[in-house]
Amino acid sequence: MRPSKGFWILFATILGSSMVFIDANVVNVAIPRIQLDLNASTSSVQWVVEAYALFLGALLLVGGSLGDLFGRKRVFAVGVVVFALASAWCGFAATINQLIVARAIQGIGGALLAPGSLSIIRASFSAVQRGRSIGLWSAFSAITSALGPVIGGWLVQNASWRWVFFINIPLALAVLVLLFLCVPESYAEQGNKRIDVPGALLATLGLGILVFGLIESNTFGLLNMLVLGCIFVGMLLLLCFIVVERHSPAPMVPLHLFRSRTFTGTNLLTFLLYAALGGTLFFLPFNLIRVQGYSVVGAGAALLPYTLLMFSLSRWSGGLVVRFGPRLPLIVGPLVVGVGYILFALPSIGGSYWTTFFPAIFVVGLGMSITVAPLTTTVLGAVADRYAGAASGINNAVARIAGLLAIAVLGIFVLAVFNMVLDAHLAALHVSPAVRYLLDAQRGKLVGAEVPATVGLILHHELSNVISESFVAGFRLAMLINAGLAFIGSLCSFITVSSLSSVPGHSQAEERLYSDIAPTYLPDR
Repeated sequence: MRPSKGFWILFATILGSSMVFIDANVVNVAIPRIQLDLNASTSSVQWVVEAYALFLGALLLVGGSLGDLFGRKRVFAVGVVVFALASAWCGFAATINQLIVARAIQGIGGALLAPGSLSIIRASFSAVQRGRSIGLWSAFSAITSALGPVIGGWLVQNASWRWVFFINIPLALAVLVLLFLCVPESYAEQGNKRIDVPGALLATLGLGILVFGLIESNTFGLLNMLVLGCIFVGMLLLLCFIVVERHSPAPMVPLHLFRSRTFTGTNLLTFLLYAALGGTLFFLPFNLIRVQGYSVVGAGAALLPYTLLMFSLSRWSGGLVVRFGPRLPLIVGPLVVGVGYILFALPSIGGSYWTTFFPAIFVVGLGMSITVAPLTTTVLGAVADRYAGAASGINNAVARIAGLLAIAVLGIFVLAVFNMVLDAHLAALHVSPAVRYLLDAQRGKLVGAEVPATVGLILHHELSNVISESFVAGFRLAMLINAGLAFIGSLCSFITVSSLSSVPGHSQAEERLYSDIAPTYLPDR
């Protein structure tokens, strides 16, 4: 392959996959403004994030299979087109419901697009070139993910949140031109020639109905028959998914891989860590922007230390497996992450970023940096070589689904504490029944609740502080729950991960390769 052509192939895959990675992160920064502009409840803006994560996580493995069967370049291009059209719809959405539907279609496009980038690189480069190419893809994907929230914050602050989506359109056009001019078509040389349609439908419906029940419990109550029915039906469909996968000739998720204790344990660790991370990335911008008074750009830049640590320490952390084996980093890393989440629970209202949120972000970033590369290596090393692609896909899907469920579940706890603390403050202020009635209608917006304009200036200020303090109380509980998840993850590694000095079947060169791949497991991918 000519060096120049290889460069353009790599550039096309980086640019295409970056759209998926950026939109997974940058929308969190725009959510507070979207809630305000579209007059949406917290449940509704949860769906702006959840609709995307649902279809992306549930269909990720199907997207990879479609590329193997119908052509990686072709499916990648279809994903780019769907993603771009859905992005345009997101930008023009006039209501929150339109935005939710458009985000769901964006997730479908992302599921077609994301798996194809690494598959195209693997098929287009020789074995000698492949490791360096994947490392470059990973590095630049990490950089774009780091800059995405900052650039998105600048667009939200200086133009409109709609430009967070419109910016995908010229990027998509550039990717399509490069695809058709430079990227050769490729197919899987062997393997199943079937798509697990029943599995994909059951996974999507099961997760979707379950998440719907969890989110809507904030509106109707956890004991509401509709909520309980959705939770029951969602869990039943997920059980049916397991049964179907067990008997499918071409399963989306080969269940026999979970016979490996290490594979099961590391995927459970992945679920716990990325559940905590997904919930944090959803609620933290509300705290920074609505409570602490950060600009949207400032909120986007607040997480830069996390991403920079993940990027700069990835190769170092990959080497930990070679020196100490996988068990020690996978025990210590989650413990450090848990301490970071405890630090997130300490700040109140006000104070310098460097003494409030920076220590928490730095410690969580350090803990994740210790964990992620050894985690990736251990997941791949726990299965036979011919199942490495399936293992990687399952682990990536687990990370995304974890964030999907965490936002729904943590939302229940945050709203419950918000309401409890708000009631206590309102009783102490002796607020009139009329004002209380108007505030009750706003509870679903959490910190986005608006103080009635009819109250006096002093009471208006007191009620604004009360709403902020109530949200901070809920945020603190969510962070403590996240700390518990991280600590349980550490215990899980202690029980399930072998204490071998290295992962069987992998050379040191492969360890370095997996350490290069590690940054692809950045927030909510």
